[in-house]
Amino acid sequence: MEMEAKKPYVIAVIIQLIYTGMFVVSKAAFDHGMNTFVFIFYRQAAASLLLLPVAVVLERKNVRSLSPGLLLKLFFYALIGSTFSLNLYNVSLKFTSATVASATTNSMPVVTFCFALLLRMEVVKLRSSSGIAKLTGVAFCLAGVLVIAFYAGPALSPVNHHRAFAAAHATTSRRQVTWIKGTFLMVFANMAWSLWIVLQAGLLQKYPNKMLVTVTQCVFSTIQSFVVAVVAERDFSKWKLGLDVSLLAIVYTGFVVTGVSYYLQAWCVQMKGPVFFAAWTPLCFVFTIFCSSFFLGEIVHLGSIVGGILLVGGLYSVLWGKGKETKITPCSEVNTLDSVQDEWNHKKPHEAHAEATSTAVIDQV
Repeated sequence: MEMEAKKPYVIAVIIQLIYTGMFVVSKAAFDHGMNTFVFIFYRQAAASLLLLPVAVVLERKNVRSLSPGLLLKLFFYALIGSTFSLNLYNVSLKFTSATVASATTNSMPVVTFCFALLLRMEVVKLRSSSGIAKLTGVAFCLAGVLVIAFYAGPALSPVNHHRAFAAAHATTSRRQVTWIKGTFLMVFANMAWSLWIVLQAGLLQKYPNKMLVTVTQCVFSTIQSFVVAVVAERDFSKWKLGLDVSLLAIVYTGFVVTGVSYYLQAWCVQMKGPVFFAAWTPLCFVFTIFCSSFFLGEIVHLGSIVGGILLVGGLYSVLWGKGKETKITPCSEVNTLDSVQDEWNHKKPHEAHAEATSTAVIDQV
């Protein structure tokens, strides 16, 4: 295999490592007392500082195309997909663990599929193998969430007892209550994110300027997150940042995750397709189990691993069903897993609107 052919595989692994770092440093920041709502404001502000100058340079001629109606829609999309989803997600991460956060990421394509099915943007043929695979994937994801929430199982010893980001942990009785609460909050966060993706697919079909749509929502989310953070944390002395893991987490998630990983992800999807990229998602779960144990000293329980495996199984089952469906059915009759950009260029609007949904969860992380 030539070096050029190996690039997508290397990039896919790097992206999963970047997301692993996001789970670990974010969890470390929360364990050290960083307010989750303040963290989201700083993260969105950092992302806006990164993206806004790029948008001004590349898209300044297209700013006038943002009508008041479109801006209002983007405001509410930012409220659902960024402000509400990310705040809920980080609260749940504080209650659970980096391993659980990584595991539940595998459920997002399945949740998005469910929303698309409810909105009649997806089709399930119950008598076909692809339809059975899709429904099996949904069942696996539901089972995985329930296992993570209600079954702890034996504890696995941390890889490194002298962890880099040392922090005090809650008592066992309190942890049992917050763990269940955190798991279901994470499910709701993923549902909000998946709903945003379905809505975003329709928006991008009508207004296919990803840069302006992304930057506008990021700026709106920064403003919204500031209001939420002020309400949640009125002691501004706790807003101060020092040279610690909290600052590292903000810089990492705001610049590295938003800037580097999003670009690499778009490149990887364009080169090999969204199915290829989604197939590598479980690798992040494996990396996070090791890194959270090594750096955070997290005690990983068997229930989290079993639940994660079920979620991964659900992901692959839905992807297999989509792949099978694409091979045996003409593109005009069923949603495909081609990239959103290809659909804009080659498909009619009503076809692209449906088909973009299946891909957007992978192309718009």
